[in-house]
Amino acid sequence: MNSGPKQGAGKPPMFGDYEAQRHWQEITFNLPIKQWYFNSSDNNLQYWGLDYPPLTAYHSFLCAYVAKFINPDWIALHTSRGYESQAHKLFMRATVLIADLLIYIPAVVLYCCCLKEVSTKKKIASALCILLYPGLILIDYGHFQYNSVSLGFALWGVLGVSYDWDLLGSLAFCLAINYKQMELYHSLPFFCFLLGKCFKKGLKGKGLVLLIKLTCTVVASFVLCWLPFFTEREQTLQVLRRLFPVDRGLFEDKVANIWCSFSVFLKIRDILPHHIQIMISFCFTFLSLLPACIKLTLHPSPKGFRFTLVSCALSFFLFSFQVHEKSILLVSLPVCLVLSEIPFMSTWFLLVSTFSMLPLLLKDELLMPSVVTVMAFFIACATSFSIFEKTSEEELQLKCFSTSVRKYFTCFTFLPKIIQHLFLMSVIAMILLTMMTVTLDPPQKLPDLFSVLVCFVSCLHFLFFLVYFNIIIMWDSKNGRSQKKIN
Repeated sequence: MNSGPKQGAGKPPMFGDYEAQRHWQEITFNLPIKQWYFNSSDNNLQYWGLDYPPLTAYHSFLCAYVAKFINPDWIALHTSRGYESQAHKLFMRATVLIADLLIYIPAVVLYCCCLKEVSTKKKIASALCILLYPGLILIDYGHFQYNSVSLGFALWGVLGVSYDWDLLGSLAFCLAINYKQMELYHSLPFFCFLLGKCFKKGLKGKGLVLLIKLTCTVVASFVLCWLPFFTEREQTLQVLRRLFPVDRGLFEDKVANIWCSFSVFLKIRDILPHHIQIMISFCFTFLSLLPACIKLTLHPSPKGFRFTLVSCALSFFLFSFQVHEKSILLVSLPVCLVLSEIPFMSTWFLLVSTFSMLPLLLKDELLMPSVVTVMAFFIACATSFSIFEKTSEEELQLKCFSTSVRKYFTCFTFLPKIIQHLFLMSVIAMILLTMMTVTLDPPQKLPDLFSVLVCFVSCLHFLFFLVYFNIIIMWDSKNGRSQKKIN
């Protein structure tokens, strides 16, 4: 969501996302808190202005405080713009690693340890594969980001609400939203799951008590995070304007969602007024996630919650307003959580999600790291879960759906074969497009040809996965019945 033109590291005038993270440390350390989100002579918002919630700003300040002791030049006001050195890059990557060690990795390990009806060997394999997911590694360590912080808090939230630590889970998820606003992708499943729990307990008894406690927890969490910005109305509004830049239009960069991919055929941004674009985006997003959310509210279960997280996040990515390439990580996290349940489809999705960010990764010269991490991840998943042997209707969790279809079409027995062939064609297409993007020069009249092709092919994949995950949700008979309480 960062403003300004997109250049890679070392390339003026913007110097890439590496400079964005460094600049936020410079601003938060040197300016009063009331000036962090406002345009001024010391804080040009066109130059990587801060556009994430308060927890990101506080984290930048903490990193800057440490950087000041190591080398004050790293965060010197004005004079540090475009600063790059191996020592500073090492420092930046170290801050990502520390955040991983404190928040994300413990959440992944604990989640895998809590997996039910799974052997110790499979739990270790699940943790290894999730931690090897190439998309997050490449973006956080190669692109200089801290997505693992918000995703880690979200995962702690998933753990909390799945095991009936609802207040702690809500607190953790509020921290995730207050670190990166894109965590709103996960907000409706959290809301529906917790509301469903309240309904189940009864809104005239324990359910009402739980609802009041949850409301107080959420309100208190937001108030504490936003307290310095609640002193003046204009402060609060300015932060909100920075977090939700609707004035930028339907999309800004080449992203593998509906609006960007199909603008090749229909220039929605040019033919429809701005407010109509927002309404269309809202309607498509809301309608695509509504069935899964209704089912989760009526039949709350940890399994339904996990799959609804995938479905809703993917709906937001495909249809919502001003999506960034990196937002696919918000879909990838819940897909990682169902890796042990549907290893074949989860592995496939996670490979596609990394491929969809190819133009961004090439911009930062991360081709070789991408190839290495993707191969390591694929080999780990293939050997740990024997994914090519997990393609039956039962293992793809399509048994109920196929049985329903066979009531009308008795010959409908070929679904697993179709999926296997689609996977093969998908891998071939991704490899060919990657090789073409790297080795060939696009035509002069179509300079963005390969980037657009990557986005379009990835978007088709994501639409297929949206249908697939919604089928699992809507045809899961277990979600429609009472389940044993998770202890």
